[in-house]
Amino acid sequence: MSEQCTHNCSTCASNCPSKEKNKSEFAADLNSLSTVKHLIAVVSGKGGVGKSLVTSMLATVFARRGETTAILDADVTGPSIPRIFGVRDEVTGDDNGMYPNISKTGVRIMSVNLLLEKETSPVVWRGPVIAGTVKQFWTDVVWGDVDYMFIDMPPGTGDVPLTVFQSLPVDGVIIVTSPQELVSMIVTKAVNMAKIMNIPVIGVIENFSWLECPDCGKRISVFGESKLDEAAAELGLDILARLPIDPKLAALCDRGMIELMDNEYLERCADIITGKLAVGLN
Repeated sequence: MSEQCTHNCSTCASNCPSKEKNKSEFAADLNSLSTVKHLIAVVSGKGGVGKSLVTSMLATVFARRGETTAILDADVTGPSIPRIFGVRDEVTGDDNGMYPNISKTGVRIMSVNLLLEKETSPVVWRGPVIAGTVKQFWTDVVWGDVDYMFIDMPPGTGDVPLTVFQSLPVDGVIIVTSPQELVSMIVTKAVNMAKIMNIPVIGVIENFSWLECPDCGKRISVFGESKLDEAAAELGLDILARLPIDPKLAALCDRGMIELMDNEYLERCADIITGKLAVGLN
């Protein structure tokens, strides 16, 4: 491996054996007018655990740190990123490709909901078409120079995750889960898929960890005691953060104002991600 290696073959200028070895036969070329330093996929073994919320919060945290940040919304049949950020403008394009929408604080966003006449229109497409659309968001969108791009993945281990892991130079995945009994099985499925695709797991974030009583401040475990510690220890995963059930966050998402969040839930998580990417995950 070259001493100049950036651990991201899509933007690395070095010519080394590792670069050729890591290049999949399915690899898709990033738009020629774009560079992405770090590409992180946010995944979940099941739906409804707050994956899009975590993606949006991470993008917001990194943008506040002065990083050029983007979100590729790969959840084609259930896109929610534009609504969370209050982004509604139609996507524009020219001979160079399509241009992402820009949020109030500069987060670059591409989602199928920005291509539909109405955001409530269902996407009734077969798997290969959906996967092809996600791939085009990488190849045909003029992202510009991006420091951190987060991919909001659909739940499960189907066509889209397979396409993303085979075609895009993902640095690592973050798994989002909840504190329920079946967390071990679900997280294990996500970890095993990442291993099969040779993608490092950065760590896991638990959502819905607790609810704070507005009267006495006591933490209430709405979904029971967390099983994440045991699962993380068994799988060798780092727990990056635990997020509470926060009505303020839900209200901000509903109003398209996630960038106004005033919590520090993911600050330590962002530090860990930065540190791990700095030394390389492989």
